[in-house]
Formats: sequence, structure tokens, C-alpha cells
Amino acid sequence: MRMSQGLLDATVASFPWDFHGRKMGFNVLARSEDFFTYPISGVIAQTKKIKEKADEIKRLIRAGIKANRYMHENREGTVQALISIYKLDREIASATYDTFVKGFNDDGNLPVDGFRRLIDDTKKVTKVDREIALSEVSDLSILREAQKELGIKEK
Repeated sequence: MRMSQGLLDATVASFPWDFHGRKMGFNVLARSEDFFTYPISGVIAQTKKIKEKADEIKRLIRAGIKANRYMHENREGTVQALISIYKLDREIASATYDTFVKGFNDDGNLPVDGFRRLIDDTKKVTKVDREIALSEVSDLSILREAQKELGIKEK
């Protein structure tokens, strides 16, 4: 609102406000993803669920990898899905795709530096001062199985 009223010379804006700002003549000077990685989604499960329903979780992970691959390989299909599901107009759906597709990789791998940053941020908020190993809060074994089944080589 303030952008359209001419009350701002600069601001921090997330999507879709950066898109609207560009339409009003503002320039995007920087994007956070150009400076650091941060996981934007993931599969979260209780230890009991992992032990009892590992195959179900693996199918979910495989489906997510396939969906990410589809998004990267089929811009128009993904834009059409955004229009249909979220009731966006084509211009906003296209801008949404262009912004968000970069955040989804095609192999399901976790950005380790971003995950470490998420753990550190969470430690600050929860006032935890001990070191937390990635292995304490993640189990990538099912991901590795799903990747293997999809022919993805481990990096």
C-alpha cells in the first residue's frame, strides 16, 4: 500500500510485493537467495513413523523429487497449475514461478549450509547453547534410497 502511495523510497519486500514494486518502478536490488541458502520445505516425520512406515515416507520423497523435476522441466505446466490451484492471473503466476523455482532442486538434496543456518537460528530462538549435529535432527537414509530408485547419484 505504501509503495503505491509514494511513501517509500526503499523497502524489504517478499514475493509478491517485489513483483508489484517492479511494476511501480522500484528496482529489486538484491534477493536473499543470491547470498545464502535456506531450506524452504522438507519432509518432517516422527521417529516412530520413520520406523513403521518408511516405505510411505520414501514414496512421498520420490513424489516430491518428481514434482520438483516437473517444475524445472515444464514452466508452462507449472504456471498453469498455479493459475488453476491458487486462482492467480497469468502475470502473477509466471512471476511466482520465476521466483520460487530456484528454491526447488531436482534431486531432493538438502542444502547443508542452509540447514545448518536453520539449526543455528532455531537454537537462538529456543535459547539452546549446545552444539547440535545434523545427524541429531535429520535422517537422510530414506532420501538416499529414493534417489537411488530414481537413478540419482549421491553427491
